[in-house]
Amino acid sequence: MSHKARIRLSGTNPVELDSVCGQVRSIAERTGIEIAGPIPLPTKRLVVPVRKSPDGEGTETWDHWEMRVHKRLIDLAADERALRQLMRINVPNNVNIEIVLEN
Repeated sequence: MSHKARIRLSGTNPVELDSVCGQVRSIAERTGIEIAGPIPLPTKRLVVPVRKSPDGEGTETWDHWEMRVHKRLIDLAADERALRQLMRINVPNNVNIEIVLEN
């Protein structure tokens, strides 16, 4: 029975996200385990429309502030050596990493 590790990465900066994906891929190649991904998931756009005018007077002009959340999915064969190396990856502050072990 082989175990699988599913790694979910999410963050606002796609460059940092892809660099973490590259680190995971290099660990998989070094240890010789199977890897599927990184699979890009749909990007979430959080849009906040805000009135430009500080008071109620003036024309109704709006600013649209937006934050994009990028997500990646990676599946690995759960090898103990590889998982130990995964824990040592230096992850930037604005990148969330979630590792789930599955059967």
